[in-house]
Amino acid sequence: MNIELHVIQNFAPANLNRNDTGTPKDCDFGGFRRARISSQCFKRAMREYFGEKSLLASNRAVRTKRILEAIQDILVPEGKDKDEVQVVVKNALASQKIAIKDDGKSQYLIFVGRAAIENLAKVLKNDNVWDGLLGMGKAAEPTEETSKKGKKKKAAGAIPEDIKAEVNDAVDQLLSTGTTADIALFGRMLADIPGQNVDAACQVAHAISTNKVNMEFDFYTAVDDLNPAEETGAGMMGVIEFNSSCFYRYANIDLEQLKKNLNGDEALCRETLAAFVEATINAIPTGKQKSMAAQNPPSFVMAVLRDDNLWSLANAFEKPVRPTERDGLVDLSIKKLVEYWGSLCKVYGTPENATVFCSGTNTIAITPELGFEVKDTYKSLIKAVADQAVFAKST
Repeated sequence: MNIELHVIQNFAPANLNRNDTGTPKDCDFGGFRRARISSQCFKRAMREYFGEKSLLASNRAVRTKRILEAIQDILVPEGKDKDEVQVVVKNALASQKIAIKDDGKSQYLIFVGRAAIENLAKVLKNDNVWDGLLGMGKAAEPTEETSKKGKKKKAAGAIPEDIKAEVNDAVDQLLSTGTTADIALFGRMLADIPGQNVDAACQVAHAISTNKVNMEFDFYTAVDDLNPAEETGAGMMGVIEFNSSCFYRYANIDLEQLKKNLNGDEALCRETLAAFVEATINAIPTGKQKSMAAQNPPSFVMAVLRDDNLWSLANAFEKPVRPTERDGLVDLSIKKLVEYWGSLCKVYGTPENATVFCSGTNTIAITPELGFEVKDTYKSLIKAVADQAVFAKST
């Protein structure tokens, strides 16, 4: 089963996701310039939301280059020497081709479970393991060896045989999905260790505005509070670009892939799904929020539970929405979204065994023939989706 989420969300003037020049991200769609918020930006906001709301508390991951530092923070307060910790951790990680550079960081960001970091620290402080890895001397660096095809590849340092299995198991757990919900959701790629790659259970689209957008500029000045009375002028000035846009957001989640990634733990799958839907609805990017406070929740959410195929409804807005004095941008966007869904169902047929829930501040466009089940609150929509989710096809 797949679950799709379609969201209409109107933001006041904001710069929630900017490019390298500080300009709000945008794109061309349907021949018109649109505001855009990247999928990475929303996924980061969702993972932050998990933490803020204590969702999936014992099943979350961290994306970091600072694994060594994280283990130091555990072991040094317990009495281990900092320099020795560095040797032990580097030797352990080198066995799985994870090199720690001279600055104490890994070569690239690694998405690993928080609980797995704690478990690795616990294994490493065991006297036998500690002495064995420390006895290897200077921290091992992955060396180059030649494969049968003549290509160079990384080779791990040699860990003493009596602790090899225990160390390898702990490092494998570090890289395993296990019961780490956000790795299961968002996936992971490790170029040097392809066997530890994880196919993401969810897809998140770039949010695009339903309306044509033009960038606007805020010229600001700041006064020096200690300026002498006879001095005039600003102590600082600058320009911030922003826009105000109504966004169409789309995401989906493959429940079979989620169950596979979470080792068949259906209870955790259901909890993860509910957290994903809640975060999709409520998580808001943080860019320039201190100066613009665009804390605008979605106006409409549509959740589709279906067995096959996937439909983004972005083409509902190929022609940008144009508000009138009578009909606002949000209401017209919801109407176009619902009408486009109806058009797809008419041409392709209503998805077999599909259930559609919706909720929002405006559901006037929802007519009985659409077969939508309207929920009074987002909480009831989240619960309905989690309750009716099926994580494996019936046989």
